[in-house]
Amino acid sequence: MGDRDRLRDYRGKRYFDRTGEPRGSGAAAADRPRFVVQIHDASTMHFDFRLQVDDVLKSWSIPKGPSADPEDKRLAVPTEDHPLEYEEFEGVIPRGEYGGGTVIVWDHGTYEPLSHDREGRPVDFAESLEHGHATFRLRGSKLHGEYDLNRFRSGRHGDGEEAWLLVKRAGGRARTRGAPDPWRARSAMSGRTLAQVASDAAGE
Repeated sequence: MGDRDRLRDYRGKRYFDRTGEPRGSGAAAADRPRFVVQIHDASTMHFDFRLQVDDVLKSWSIPKGPSADPEDKRLAVPTEDHPLEYEEFEGVIPRGEYGGGTVIVWDHGTYEPLSHDREGRPVDFAESLEHGHATFRLRGSKLHGEYDLNRFRSGRHGDGEEAWLLVKRAGGRARTRGAPDPWRARSAMSGRTLAQVASDAAGE
């Protein structure tokens, strides 16, 4: 599926002359796949977790945010694919627009796909997501180590909205525990809090 089709839902929900979000110009993929975690103070506060898969960012909304504690199982609800340029988006989406609210980049970096089949052979990462189970190693400024994304509800047979769990694998020493207080968290890109980003936008 081409870039135009993969971003159709994303573009169909937004007026880019109003939001300041990137439309997506087909940016070249990096040598190593990227990830980003954004804090989004929208109608409900949540974290957006995005993994670069081919030429888009596969995206999930995580109400409580990703955790470095293996005991935490974080609900992750899939959202539309986003363009690669969204990794650097930080600012205020005007109220009344889709996703209206303030966004900061809490963490970003690269990740290493680790999905394997039952015989231990590497599996294409996009294929592993299609099958509902993916394993990867994050290398961010805040999140590190191996994580699993597992789909536990497909949403295809009248069983409710599609839903996944994001879980940190045991092993290694975490640099952070749990998820941050979103109001105190600072951007990995600009060092600003949500309040500072909102204030700077209001003063423009």
